[in-house]
Amino acid sequence: MDTHILHNPVIRSVLTLVVAVVLQMVAARVVERIVRRLVSRHRFEHKADEKKREDTIIHILRTLANVVIWILAALVILATLGVNLAALATGAGLFGVIIGLGAQSTIKDFLAGLFILMENQYRVGDIVTLSGGSTGLGTAGVVEDINLRITKLRALDGTLNVVRNGEASIIANMTYQYSSVVVDVVVGYDSSIDTVEKVMNEVGLQVAGDDRFKSVTTEAIQFLRIDSFTPDGVTARAVGKVAPAAQWEIAGEYRRQLLAAFRKHGLKMALPQRVVHTTKATD
Repeated sequence: MDTHILHNPVIRSVLTLVVAVVLQMVAARVVERIVRRLVSRHRFEHKADEKKREDTIIHILRTLANVVIWILAALVILATLGVNLAALATGAGLFGVIIGLGAQSTIKDFLAGLFILMENQYRVGDIVTLSGGSTGLGTAGVVEDINLRITKLRALDGTLNVVRNGEASIIANMTYQYSSVVVDVVVGYDSSIDTVEKVMNEVGLQVAGDDRFKSVTTEAIQFLRIDSFTPDGVTARAVGKVAPAAQWEIAGEYRRQLLAAFRKHGLKMALPQRVVHTTKATD
């Protein structure tokens, strides 16, 4: 009786689906365990970088495993139902050639996605700008999802941008391994540059010692140089090194405290100036 049931094509198809679901669950766990063990052997400057790398690889390998499992399950079910796979393969081969001729851009996207993964160009959670393609315009945002064909970026205003991997010829990753804080301050020409440098350094150390930022600060923000002369004043530049994606919050706090420190020391930010020349009217 049991043997008779197993010969039923419908029952065998259902069992194939059940096996496919179980294999999918097992593959997901195996992939996660292997990836987390292998990636953890590499040296990362921050734990966040390691987790981004792991999550990205796990997501893509799980997707590939699911595709392979369900393709095999579909072939087994078709064979069980008596479909001639040889004839189907011949037709599929011809159909594949036709599709391949018109799918060159898709193949390009898959290859680009593969290199993004292999070269670790960016990961889920990174903040990047992708530019290139026919328009050459850049699209920036947080990487929410990556697969071998597309990358999904969430912009600051909440817009979800979907970018084909083959279109991203220039990739600017603002959160890879570490981030830099660059703060430019324009002071008047009558300001003491030595005092400006001293105050900027003191505020940088003060922010780095704050409990909120101590764990994500690698190098305190410090005076770098006089970067330029402008019609309004002198541009002083300060730089620091922080954990990925922490630069904007720390830079904002640095500017807030720097403004208070400038007021305390009598330093003034430069104001727009305009020189007006007048001439006497002649008869």
